[in-house]
Amino acid sequence: MNQRFYSLDVFRGATVCLMILVNNPGSWSHIYAPLDHAEWHGLTPTDLVFPFFLFAVGNALSFVMPRLQAGGDAVFWKKVIKRTLLIYLIGLFLTWWPFVKWNDVGHLVFKPWFYIDAQGNPQGVRILGVLARIAICYFFASVIIYYLKPRVAFYVGLLLLLLYWALCFLLGDKADPYSMTGFFGNRVDKAILHEAHMYHGEGIPFDPEGIMSTMSAIVQVIFGYLVGDYIQKKGKNFEMIAGLFVAGVAMLVTGFCWDMVFPINKKIWTSSYTVYTTGLATITIATMIYLIEFKNVKGWFSKFFDVFGKNALFVFALSAFLPKIIWLFRIPDGTDKAGKPVYTDLWHGFYKYVCAKIPGDPRIGSLVFAICFIIFMWAICYWMDKKKIYVKV
Repeated sequence: MNQRFYSLDVFRGATVCLMILVNNPGSWSHIYAPLDHAEWHGLTPTDLVFPFFLFAVGNALSFVMPRLQAGGDAVFWKKVIKRTLLIYLIGLFLTWWPFVKWNDVGHLVFKPWFYIDAQGNPQGVRILGVLARIAICYFFASVIIYYLKPRVAFYVGLLLLLLYWALCFLLGDKADPYSMTGFFGNRVDKAILHEAHMYHGEGIPFDPEGIMSTMSAIVQVIFGYLVGDYIQKKGKNFEMIAGLFVAGVAMLVTGFCWDMVFPINKKIWTSSYTVYTTGLATITIATMIYLIEFKNVKGWFSKFFDVFGKNALFVFALSAFLPKIIWLFRIPDGTDKAGKPVYTDLWHGFYKYVCAKIPGDPRIGSLVFAICFIIFMWAICYWMDKKKIYVKV
């Protein structure tokens, strides 16, 4: 049991490490293609990170669920509701944090929940996001798994994937139902969340962690649970490994075929994307179990990821919390054309005056910056592991 938990820690830790890497480049203008999301349809290695984490959430749930079921409904609902609310509220806190920002004239001003900017556009605090999606997916997947047998949960997952496909096709723009502007979920998000509280990084109000696309993401957790449940029931043997590889390949082929009619797309989390990435995650975890548990291939690399995995949600939240603190501290950075002093924060200053000075392709300096941040976060996790400090949500 401990070894299987160790494999899960390494898998989850590697996923969190990659999440931090892709979220913290020195410059968003200088990123290697594999470390950026696909522009729309298709996927890059970066597009595997989030679904792999949801898969790991389901995998971990398979080890916890027997205790919740033994405790009865009261224990189950108390645990699941508490954890869901904590994860969601932490995500909302990090989105709004640090509640102040520097304005154009160099003053710290409060970040309101809602306001109209100088161009007359509604702006505000984003309601959904990565942690919000994790919380929602965890909640609904837990309820489905708790009240249904694994086989029935599998069929419910398939039904959700097919239903989501039907909704996208029938309610989307007839010209292109799977485009950013044609996706039916936009209308739902605008009606419920309102534009001010949606993501604006795509040039238009569009939330890649929106309400309707969460339907397919929930299935990622369910499938992760089923894989974990299968591992435990089969035990540590080659039949279990073979079964995982067969299932992984089957899902890869299914996802690839489905892509022909319902394109693989992370930003609207299509059903084909869920199936395809679950296949890759299953093959990855099977490979890690084989190497770590069967061949005892362990070393600095497994220990490096292991410490991330033991405090996965905490270190991910911390990686979002710290930069926003650092952004508040500014240093002089020359003058503008009018001779007025210009400032930069310590975060971007480190990139500009250290990492960006590395000769050659500017993407090298941007990557070095991200790696430096990972090493810093790893040092914190390593210290916590040594002190046996594990933050459980």
